[in-house]
Amino acid sequence: MRRLAVISLLLLGAILSAGAQAVLENDLMRLTLSADGQAVSLVCKESGEECLAGSTPLCSITQYRPYDNENFLMMPAKPVTFPSNHLEYRDGQLFVEFEGTYDILVIDVTVRDNYIGFKPLRRDYRIEDMGVKRKTELDEVALVQLDVCDRENFGSWLNVVWDSSTAVCLMGTDPKTRIDRFGRTMYAGLEHSVGFDSEGAVLICSPKDSFLDIVDQVERDYSLPRGVESRRNPRYNLSYYELRDMTPQNLDEHLGYARMGGFGAIVIYYPDFASTCGHYLWKDGFDLPTLKSICSRIRTEGFDLGFHIHYSKVSVTDPYIGDGTPDKRLNYVKSLLLTEPLSSDGTTLTVEGSTEGLRTEDGRRLLLVGDELIMYGKVVGNRLEDCTRGVYNTSPAAHGKGELVRQPDVDDWPLFIRIDQNTLLQQEIAGRLAEIYRECGFNFVYFDGAEDVPYPYWYNVSRSQKAVYDLLEPAPIYAEGALKSHFGWHILSRGNAFDLFKADKIRRAMRKYTLRCAQQLAQDFTSPDFGWVDYNAAMQPDIYEYICSKALAWDSPISLMGKLAEIRSHARTKDNFRVIRDWERAKTSGQFSPQQKLMLRDPLREWTLVEGELYEVTPLEAKGPVRGEIFLRDGKTCLLFWHADGSAPICMELRGKVSLTDMDGKKIRMRKDGNTYVIPCSSRAILTTEMSPEELAAAFERL
Repeated sequence: MRRLAVISLLLLGAILSAGAQAVLENDLMRLTLSADGQAVSLVCKESGEECLAGSTPLCSITQYRPYDNENFLMMPAKPVTFPSNHLEYRDGQLFVEFEGTYDILVIDVTVRDNYIGFKPLRRDYRIEDMGVKRKTELDEVALVQLDVCDRENFGSWLNVVWDSSTAVCLMGTDPKTRIDRFGRTMYAGLEHSVGFDSEGAVLICSPKDSFLDIVDQVERDYSLPRGVESRRNPRYNLSYYELRDMTPQNLDEHLGYARMGGFGAIVIYYPDFASTCGHYLWKDGFDLPTLKSICSRIRTEGFDLGFHIHYSKVSVTDPYIGDGTPDKRLNYVKSLLLTEPLSSDGTTLTVEGSTEGLRTEDGRRLLLVGDELIMYGKVVGNRLEDCTRGVYNTSPAAHGKGELVRQPDVDDWPLFIRIDQNTLLQQEIAGRLAEIYRECGFNFVYFDGAEDVPYPYWYNVSRSQKAVYDLLEPAPIYAEGALKSHFGWHILSRGNAFDLFKADKIRRAMRKYTLRCAQQLAQDFTSPDFGWVDYNAAMQPDIYEYICSKALAWDSPISLMGKLAEIRSHARTKDNFRVIRDWERAKTSGQFSPQQKLMLRDPLREWTLVEGELYEVTPLEAKGPVRGEIFLRDGKTCLLFWHADGSAPICMELRGKVSLTDMDGKKIRMRKDGNTYVIPCSSRAILTTEMSPEELAAAFERL
C-alpha cells in the first residue's frame, strides 16, 4: 500500500493510510483497518477506551450459491460468504477485495468531526483470463462489520451500545441499508432484492452525553426525519384522547372529556370520516370542509391533532378492489395455474403447483383469477373446493386451462388486502393521506398496520412509512406506529401503543409487555405509548392510576379510547378522568425527581396522588362493588375507597379519631352508632384513622 501524506485534522479529520494500516480518524474516534481487510481497533478518544472486542473482516459479500464457474464446481449449492482479505484507502475511498472472488468493492468514506460515513460507490472486477469467467452476481454485501464490545445497554432499534461514558452506533442513513447485530458484530449491509443504491451508514463512537447531538447532526446532514428533534420536543410526552364514533354533533362532548382528563392531544381515526381505506371515500355526513371544520375546532382548543391511519393496505370495499376490476398492484403470496378449465359457475378449481401454505382462515381464502375474486372453502390435494364466485363486486367468468391463479395478501384483519410495495400504489395512497393531513392541519401521526407489508420487513416497514412521511406538511412533531424497523427510528419518535388489555388482566399484561417495552425502548432513547387504554365499566380509578403512574415513571404518554357511550354510563367517569388529569399534570410539569421516577417504575408497587402528593398504596380485595386501598399520610392510616358502579352506604367498625374527606380535602359527614360508622360510598373518598394499617384493612375485610 502506497503511503499518503497526512491530511490536516481541520480539513478532513486526519485520515491516514500508512504501511499495513488505514486509519480513519476524527475528533472523537480512531478506526484502524488492516491491509488484510480487518477492522482491528476503534478507540473513543475522550475515554481512551478500545471499543472493539476483536478483529473482524470489515466487509463481506454473500452469494446464495456459488456463481463463479470454478467455485460452484468446488462448493455445494448453499449460501457462501466471502470475507474481505485486502483493502487500500486512496483519495477518500476504500478499495476492498474478497477472498475467493474477483470483486472489488469501492466505498466512499466521509469523515466529519463527530462521525464517519460509508457509502457504496461501485463494484469493480478483476477477471482472470482463464476458463469460463464472468461478472458474477451478489446477493448481499456487508458494507461495515465491527466486533463491538458489549456495554450495559444495547438499543436494538437504533443499533447502539452504550453506558454512562461511551456510545457506539452503526446507523443506516437510508431505508435500503440493512442494520443488524449478530452476537457482538454490528452490521451494515445491502441486499440485491432491495438494491445496492443506498446512502450507506455512519459510525458514531462518542461520549454518551453527546451521542444524541451527533445523531441529530447526521439527520440534518443526510436530510433524514428529525427523530432527535422530535424526542426533545417539550410536547413529546403529551397523552392523547382518541375520538371514537366522532361526528360534528358530538364533538363538543368529546372535547369536554378530553379537557376533563387533562389531555394535551386528540387523535382522529380515519374510519370515523372515511368508509374505505385506500381512496378514503367520505362517509355520509362528511366531506373535506366538514373534517377541516372539526380539526380547526380541536386546534383552537389548544390540542395537538393526530391522524390515526392505515396506509399499507386497502379495504376490500375500496375501489382498488371493489369496483369490479381489482387493482393488479396488490401483494400476492401464492401463484398457481389452472390445470382444467373453470366454468363461470364452477365451484372447484384444479390447480398445478404446491397448495402448501394456502391460507385457511375465514376471510383469507381468497384467489384472483383474471379479474375475478373467488373465495374457496377448503383445500383437498390440488383442488380448491366449495368456491364462492365473483366476491367483492367482481363478476364470475369462465377461465381456461393454464390461467394464472394468485392468492392476494389478505390482512390478518380480513377487511383489508396488503399492497405491493414495489409498485406506485403506496405513493398514490400516501398522496391522498398527505392531502387530508395538510388541509386539516394535523401535526402528528399514528402509523397503524405497520406490520402489514411484504418481506423483507426490515426494509418495507420503514419504506412504506417513509413514503407517507415524506409527503406530510408540516413534518409531524412526533409519530407512533405499530411496528418499527431500524430506519423508522427517525420517523417513529414515540414507540408503539399496545392493543387493548382486559381490565382484570391489565396489571399482569403491563408487567409482561408494556413495562418491558419501556425498559427496552429507553435503551433506544425512546418512550413507548402506555396505551391504548380502554374505557368500559370494568376500568376503575385504581387501574388508571397504575397505568398513569407507570407512564410518568418512564416519561411516556398514555392514549385513551374515547368511547362516548361507555364514558356517559360509567359511574366513576369523573374519578377516572381526574386520575388521568392529576398524573398528566404531574408528568408535564416535571413534578417528580429522577429518583422518584425510578421508584415508580417498580411493577409491583402502586401509588396514588392526593392533593398533588405521592403516596404508596396497598390494594385491598374488593368487597362487592366497593374498592379500597390503604396508605399512610402524616403518621395516620388512610383508606382510599369508592363504589365501582353507583353509591351505597357502608358500615365499618373503627376506633379512635376518624375523619372522612373527598379528594380535595373537603369534609364529608358520617353517622356513628357506637363504634360503627355509616359511611357514604360513591366517588373516591379518604377515611383517615388512628388505627394501624392491619387494623384498618381488617375492618374493610369485614364489609
